[in-house]
Amino acid sequence: MNVIGIIGAMDEEVSILVNLMDIKEIVKKASLEFHKGTLEGKNVVLVKCGIGKVNSALCAQILISEFKVDAIVNTGVAGALNENLDVNDIVISTDAIQYDIDTTAFGDPKGVIPRMETSVFKADERLVEAAYKSSVEETKTHKVLKGRVVTGDIFINSKELKEELVNDFGGYCGEMEGGAIAHVCYLNNVPFVIIRAMSDKADGSAGVAYEVFVHEAANNSKDIVLSMLKSI
Repeated sequence: MNVIGIIGAMDEEVSILVNLMDIKEIVKKASLEFHKGTLEGKNVVLVKCGIGKVNSALCAQILISEFKVDAIVNTGVAGALNENLDVNDIVISTDAIQYDIDTTAFGDPKGVIPRMETSVFKADERLVEAAYKSSVEETKTHKVLKGRVVTGDIFINSKELKEELVNDFGGYCGEMEGGAIAHVCYLNNVPFVIIRAMSDKADGSAGVAYEVFVHEAANNSKDIVLSMLKSI
């Protein structure tokens, strides 16, 4: 891979990687700052996309169209949905969906994007394995699971929504960007993987837990990205 795009949504997820980069150039497009340079000896373009699906999709398309990245790694934090996950545990995406797409009025199941061949976007197997191996090596005290990332423009903070995302979508973790990035990568035939450290339990206490653990979880995700870059 010649150039790897790395996307995080927030300062907490991106600044710690920016500080470790050998930055050659900062390019501003669509109110975003794309940091071109090297990280762990690999050519990367690192960017903070902002929160939500539109921001992350826009960012992914610019990485692909303008910077010609060969793959995209989406790093950051998420809410734990799988019952075996706790705060600071890790999920590596096997695939991603967008749960807040709803055309059930026309008979479609929730999460189905009308008139597309698929609404489930599969992560690249090589990147998944590299991320999983790096996660196991870097986070010896936390669980690492491969599973589905479910994405919507909602901060998950209720047991009812959490149960729906597990029962109806098989979600392992929930967040607000990965599924949109996966969608763009699918349309452009660009490999991707999503790496998420759990910042909260995606239930009624999620807001409080998130504020407490977001920095620690983001740091865990950063360590995995660095280790992964060494291996690919």
